[in-house]
Amino acid sequence: MRRSLMAGNWKLYNVTTEECEREAKGIAEAAKDADCEVVLCPPFPFLPIVREAIEGTNVKLGAQGVFWEERGGFTSQVSPLSLKDLGCEYVIIGHSETRGRFGVGSVKEELLSYFSESDETVNLKVLSALKVGLKPIICVGETISERKAGKQDEVVSYQVERALANVGDIEGIVIAYEPVWAIGTGEFCDPNEANRIIGLIRNKARELFGDKADEMRILYGGSVDPGNIKSFMEKEEIDGALVGRASAKAESFGKIIKYR
Repeated sequence: MRRSLMAGNWKLYNVTTEECEREAKGIAEAAKDADCEVVLCPPFPFLPIVREAIEGTNVKLGAQGVFWEERGGFTSQVSPLSLKDLGCEYVIIGHSETRGRFGVGSVKEELLSYFSESDETVNLKVLSALKVGLKPIICVGETISERKAGKQDEVVSYQVERALANVGDIEGIVIAYEPVWAIGTGEFCDPNEANRIIGLIRNKARELFGDKADEMRILYGGSVDPGNIKSFMEKEEIDGALVGRASAKAESFGKIIKYR
């Protein structure tokens, strides 16, 4: 049986030492008797702060991204070896915000090229993370225009296939279905539709890896909050959530962790 996973992607919501330490300790306290695995992914500079705050608890440390090379002349990039050395167990890869796939109006169109993640670089990062023993949380999802065109199944299936190319074993890999139009917008996918898409993701993984896909955890992400988490977790295919804004505060993330 798959154990549920609640992963908190703090993005740039907690951006000072004080905030990160306070909220991490509060979340760790809330997670003491939680019936799920809990992961916190703070901004890179605060990984040591959060690691210290959750030390000795059942909360795991994760990062918001990684580079595909371990060393070299790559200014501003973060090596998977560095993340492993800092105590990270998980790493988010291919989030729509790093792919340059934002909700309507979130970023000026002329600036989208700054966020240049592609299916190829997602795959390189997955392979790099696995090589050093990090567990990737791979994000996939369609834009509103792709959904309106009825291409959501095609887009998500293709992203999954490309992300898992040349992967020998999917043990430890997590996939998060995050429809782009629901991220940071306050809108969330209908739980039945999220369950259907996540079932499609699992079927694609079965095509590639057989019965091992039944052990892989697949999360929903996109405007998850204390008020809607239960409706997602009641669905058969959904194994947890990748939570953005609501994970940055112990009060709200604590309620999500203890949604029952």
